[in-house]
This record gives sequence, structure tokens and C-alpha cells, in this order.
Amino acid sequence: MRIAVVNNFFPPRVGGSSHLSAALAQEYAARGHEVIVLTAAYRGAPAYEEADGVRIHRLPAFVMPKLGLSIDFDITFTTGPRNLRRVFRLLDDFRPDVIHQHGQFLDLSWLTGRYARKRGVPVLLSVHTRLESPRAFYARAFRMIDRVFLRRVLRRYDPRYVIMDELAATYCADRYDATADRYDYIPVAVDPTRFEGPPSRDIRAELGLGDRPLIVSVGHVIPLRDRCLLMDALPAVLGKYPDTKLVVVGNIYYDAFLARARELGVADAVVCVGAVPKDDVPSYFAAADIEVHDLSGGGCGTASLEAMAAGRATVVAVRETNFPGIRLRNWDNAVLVSNHDADELALALIRLLDDPAERAAIAARQRALVHAEFTLERVTEQHLEVFERMLGLVREEAADVPG
Repeated sequence: MRIAVVNNFFPPRVGGSSHLSAALAQEYAARGHEVIVLTAAYRGAPAYEEADGVRIHRLPAFVMPKLGLSIDFDITFTTGPRNLRRVFRLLDDFRPDVIHQHGQFLDLSWLTGRYARKRGVPVLLSVHTRLESPRAFYARAFRMIDRVFLRRVLRRYDPRYVIMDELAATYCADRYDATADRYDYIPVAVDPTRFEGPPSRDIRAELGLGDRPLIVSVGHVIPLRDRCLLMDALPAVLGKYPDTKLVVVGNIYYDAFLARARELGVADAVVCVGAVPKDDVPSYFAAADIEVHDLSGGGCGTASLEAMAAGRATVVAVRETNFPGIRLRNWDNAVLVSNHDADELALALIRLLDDPAERAAIAARQRALVHAEFTLERVTEQHLEVFERMLGLVREEAADVPG
């Protein structure tokens, strides 16, 4: 197959969808498929390169200014007549059998969707992030953007949807009128082998943490992952374990949690290290006793699954049914909490710190779950199976057209 992978976010930019789209592109190529990537220019990365059998084109782009929104991080936009012509030229030269888009509100999806409609190419769209906000004004605005603009854009080229969790299914049905027959349930993928060797850095030594209890929180801080609930739980944790440190790993695009930490008198327990290279993330997990950051009720993302793959007890605010077809069992292969109850979160963290044996047993079962259900190999196979079905339908439709 000739597969075009499309994502405004792509390495060297860090982030869950960036890493997943790159990993899938590499896996498609490793299995003998021709792969092209269309992405946005980012911080001096070359406009064109070939890596791991993948041809990567980075289109000129501008960065959206930070406005304090729930999705307020370095979103790059490529919309414009020149890039539209570039997209058509690149894809016409490549002649894709299928287009795999990542991100419904990123404009390269819109541009390649227009191409797909004109050229009759089937599209698979992975929905990584829901356009939502905890703030009422922005929530209403985002809902209007979804229902008035994005729904119309998506209808024009009618993609299939990769649904990664139950919240995404509900969201796509509500916002885009997507129907279940257009869904393929494929979870986010991680590469457990990244966490099998010894860590490259001694994070505890570098930060002077010694053997004190350490909670690591990995992921960019935005309003939808604001860490405020974690701050509200921290006083109770420090009451039982006063030497505990919380290390936040990722860019801080929304700093309300720092103000909350100062207000609660726990700021000294919080260490923010900013964004780190992808290769350093295993070292932070290796140093941690517990990982926790997915607390908004917005799902269980890549960083949480990677923490599980690394064998660290991981706390998330989702339901046991979060992944369709995959069962999470609280205090067995998952530690699940409410997204609005700081006391419950504090009790969960204290319970994990109280009992290292239970913590290790849960972490081992979480790691086994990732190896069984969330490996890159398994998820790649699921995507390729969907592509084959999509192309089969296209061939059947073509055969039904009178000659």
C-alpha cells in the first residue's frame, strides 16, 4: 500500500499524537508499505528528510498565539493557497491508496481531506484530542466550532474514525454526527521496549531527591490537564509523607496549578523540569514511585500507558469501560479515581505509598495489560487491517460502477 500519514504534530515536536504518528509511519514502512508524511514546519527541522524508510515533508507554518485556551500549546497552522497546492502536488506525485490523518481540528487534515474528496482517496482519521474546555465560555465556543465548522468540513470527505476510548465515541457522535458504523476502536499505542533497559540518567541523584517518595507527572500542562486536582490532594499526602516530591515533566502552558500550590502551602514539594527529550522520559519513570497526570476525566493517554509499560503504578481518572473491548479493573490492573474528588485521589496515593508490595503488584499487572493490548505491533496490525477493509470497499464500489 501507499500510505500518506498526516499530522501537524510530528517529531521533533514532542507529544502523544506526534510520537504515535511517527511510530506508525515507521511501522508501516518496516512492513513493506510506501509511506509519506505531511506535517508542519517546526523549529528548524528540515523541510524534507527521509528516515526509517519514511519520506517526511514539512510545510511552511505559523504558530498559533497562546490565548489561555484548553488546547493552548504550540499548534502550528499551514492553511493557505500555496500549501494547498503543495499538498495536491505532493500527494499526486505519491498517489496514496489511503490517507491516515491525525487530529480533526488540525488544518493539514482539512487540506488533505479536500484532496481526498477530489481524488476519491479513502481517509482514516484518528481523534486524539477532544475540543473541550473546563471553562464555560470556551466550552460553548468550542462546541460551536465543532458543530458549525468542523462537522461540515468532515462531512465533505467522510472519513472513518479511529476511536481510542469511549469518550471519543460519544464526542464524535455528538459533535460530528458520526455513526458507529464509521468507527474503528483502536487504542493508542506504546512501545514497551523503550522501558526495558537501565535508565540513561539518575533523576533522583540529579534532583537531589534521595530515596524520598516520588510522584512523577508527565505531560504538557494545559487547562484540560491542569494538575489542580493533584495540588488539592497533595496536602493530605504530605501530611502522611512529608518528604514527598512531585516532579512535573512537560511544558507549562497553563500555570494555575502553581498558584494553587502556593495557596495550599505545598509549592516546595513541586519540581517543574519542563519539556524533556523523548529518550529521557524512561529515566523519569524509573525514578518514580507513582505516575499521575490524567485527572481531568478526559481519558487515559500515551504518557499514562507508557508509565504502565515502565512498571510504575499509574493513577488515572477514567472508568473501567474506558477502552472498548479492554477491561480495566480498579486496584487490580488499574488505579482509577474520580476527576473531581481530591480526597479520593489523596487516599489512592497514600495507599500506594503505604504498601510497596501492593504498589509493585498493581504496576506489574498494568505492565502486562500494556503488553497484551497496547503494543505498537498490535495497534499497527489493527490499522493495516482497517486500511485493507477500506480499500476493499473502494474496489467493490468501483466494480459496481457501469463500464
